[in-house]
Amino acid sequence: MTSLKIVFLLVLLAMLAVTTVASLDRGVFDAGADLWQDPWFRATLADAYFGFLAVYLWIAYKERTWGRRILWFVLLVTLGNIAIAVYVLLQLFRLPASATMDDLLLRKRT
Repeated sequence: MTSLKIVFLLVLLAMLAVTTVASLDRGVFDAGADLWQDPWFRATLADAYFGFLAVYLWIAYKERTWGRRILWFVLLVTLGNIAIAVYVLLQLFRLPASATMDDLLLRKRT
């Protein structure tokens, strides 16, 4: 699981870096208004959000309360891969050293 922690920490750091650089250039709504005319922008945006939806379905399965499900939905829609990296890192750091991939991916039995 250590390698997954490293991968998702790198994803988080990379996304924070590129998002910071981009936001210093111009606001997200200004960029979106400029880019919306490009079909590849719309295709890439749709691809990203369908991916977020797929990850959200896993998160909704893992989380037991509607409050946490709604919170993570909002975080995914607004922060995308930053939220995904944070969620996976939280899951990974909660696992014992002897955990398996099943422990990460499947809902805990109560």
